[in-house]
Amino acid sequence: MTTHPAATPTPHQRRLRRLAWSLSCAALLPLAARAQDTPPPAAIVPLPATPVPRQSQDDAWWTGPMLANSAATLPRGHVLVEPYIYDVSSPHADGYGSLTYLLYGLTDRLTVGLVPVLGYNRVDGPGGSSGLGLGDVSVQAQYRLTEVPAGSSRPTVSLLLQETLPSGKYDRLGRRPGNGLGSGATTTTLQVNTQTYFWLTNGRILRMRFNVAQSFSTRARVEDISVYGTPDGFRGHARPGRSFYVDAAWEYSLSQRWVLALDVTYRRSHGAHVRGYGVDDAQSSPLRLDGRSSEAFGFAPAVEYSGSPRLGVLFGTRVITGGHNTATTITPALAINYVH
Repeated sequence: MTTHPAATPTPHQRRLRRLAWSLSCAALLPLAARAQDTPPPAAIVPLPATPVPRQSQDDAWWTGPMLANSAATLPRGHVLVEPYIYDVSSPHADGYGSLTYLLYGLTDRLTVGLVPVLGYNRVDGPGGSSGLGLGDVSVQAQYRLTEVPAGSSRPTVSLLLQETLPSGKYDRLGRRPGNGLGSGATTTTLQVNTQTYFWLTNGRILRMRFNVAQSFSTRARVEDISVYGTPDGFRGHARPGRSFYVDAAWEYSLSQRWVLALDVTYRRSHGAHVRGYGVDDAQSSPLRLDGRSSEAFGFAPAVEYSGSPRLGVLFGTRVITGGHNTATTITPALAINYVH
């Protein structure tokens, strides 16, 4: 293929090309200048989220959950009165009762108290209580170990020592085993109580209690028909078994006056040991009764309402179910909490 050389531009053509290039540059200069004068777009910075205000502890009024003891102690010279009315209901019996906490702040860290119990047992058929009776009365002292400032999430921790005294009837029950409202033994309970405040994402308070207790009992003298299942004519002794108890409770402050509460409990009890002899036709024969160990799981939802920081009402229901060698019971309860 033949190749022809490019034609050499004439001087006139070169002048025209230079003129066209100059005009093009002149036209582009204003655009470049405007581009340099235009500021870059501002960076988009997200606005910080508005923090949810935390509910003040003074804005939350409590009565306490149905079962878990408080780790707090009363200020010196102040009193707390909290009566409970309840019905321990099972398929063939009802245990109506009243339990009242009477507490006094001996010092800011030490609270002492008395817990009397009244009861009446109804059973299908004969054998129920003949009337309202006194159960075992407890005395207690609680010492607060930690000092927690308001608004802190650190736990309050206390030690509770309780002595349950054998004031309720427990033996020589005759044809009225329902009159048995006590154990006949002195029971010592050592308990660790804790209480913590948490603030949820919506700013409301969730208060938690976690308590652990261990109980030991002395030996009780037993005669005739008793709460330990002994027959008429029995003479001997009984010792209730050790008991281990755990209670975790939560309270959610819906508003200043209204609170939702829940207890979740576990108890392991060793069976009672009974030793003695039975009298049958003027003859004595050794008798040994060993109760079975048991485990019980329970939960207790409740609603609290406080008309003021000093006065509140609680209504809840404890349900014991599952476990081992444990009967299912449902216990509705009403409590009034007054602090002064």
